[in-house]
Amino acid sequence: MASTPTLDVQTPAPGDLHAETQAAAEHGSGGLPQFEFQHWAGQIGYLLILFVLLYVLVAKVFAPRLRKVMDERADTIDSAIAAARSVQTEAAAQAEAARAEVEKARADARATAVAAKQRVTEEFNARLAADEAVVNARIAEAEGAIAKTRDAAMTNVTTIASDAAAAMLERLTGKAATDAELAAAIKGAA
Repeated sequence: MASTPTLDVQTPAPGDLHAETQAAAEHGSGGLPQFEFQHWAGQIGYLLILFVLLYVLVAKVFAPRLRKVMDERADTIDSAIAAARSVQTEAAAQAEAARAEVEKARADARATAVAAKQRVTEEFNARLAADEAVVNARIAEAEGAIAKTRDAAMTNVTTIASDAAAAMLERLTGKAATDAELAAAIKGAA
């Protein structure tokens, strides 16, 4: 078996520890070493070396990288804004062109509607005039036929009136009238 070495550490008595601390404080040793004036020169040297090293790292490594990233980001944002503005300008131009096309289409539609209405009106008036001419021709033809029929009827009316008058006279008086008397009586009645 191996034996473990034992350390001979003597623990001071409680009163002795306080006495040692008080003695160290009186002689300037003890407490925090970074607050002791004798160590300040080395601390300031290390501080200067670390400051210069960090300054060089920040100035030569980190700041250029950060500036490069920020410049790339600014360029990306600027190009995106420029692209958005160009797209917006193009969209506005297309919207204006579409608006102009719509207005032109509306004007064309109105003109077409007016032309169609005028054409239909003209066709209707022409058809109406043609139908009216046909009706007027038929009316004139009918009036001519009526006039012929009336004239023929009038000639027959005279004959019928003469026959009726002769028959009535003969029945009332018992005598037949002469043709001259009947003609004079019919002329006087007309």
